[in-house]
Amino acid sequence: MAKINLLPWRQEFRAQKQKEFQQVAALVVIAAGISAFLWMKTVDGQISFQNERNQILQTEINALNKQVKEIQDLKKRRQQLIDRMRVIQELQGNRPLSVRYFDEMVRATPEGLWLTNLKRSGNTVQIAGVAESNNRVSSFMRNLDQSEWYESPNLTGVTAKPEFGEQASAFQMTVQVSGRKKEDQELADAGK
Repeated sequence: MAKINLLPWRQEFRAQKQKEFQQVAALVVIAAGISAFLWMKTVDGQISFQNERNQILQTEINALNKQVKEIQDLKKRRQQLIDRMRVIQELQGNRPLSVRYFDEMVRATPEGLWLTNLKRSGNTVQIAGVAESNNRVSSFMRNLDQSEWYESPNLTGVTAKPEFGEQASAFQMTVQVSGRKKEDQELADAGK
């Protein structure tokens, strides 16, 4: 029988298969590397594109925030101007009231009574003066109570002052200012 040695043929076949496997593996590694590189480039491109879009959006947001701040500043200035206008209108509206208060005070003051001090705090007026008699003070209080500009006179102190006369006395009182309410009520009644 002839002896056939199949070993070299098998070795050659194995070497060829191993070479083919290595070539295929190298191709797969190269293809995977190229695919990974392309995928990374694509992802990097998308990230940079999104960053550019984000930067554009951030620029627009900053511009809008600046406009919003300007609008808020304008609203504050507008409110300040409205408040100033309101104060000016109140002052102009109240200007004739001072004259009316003094006029009504003069009308309510009877003869023989002198006012030495007037001080207003809010709606309360503190009055100090000298009267020839206590009846003059009572008359003054009644006149203030009947006035449409004053209400609730309250005598806080009376002291004798003989240097001004036998029955003369110094007095102190408070009275509430109420004319504005009545004037507003009259305006409302006139509008009906």
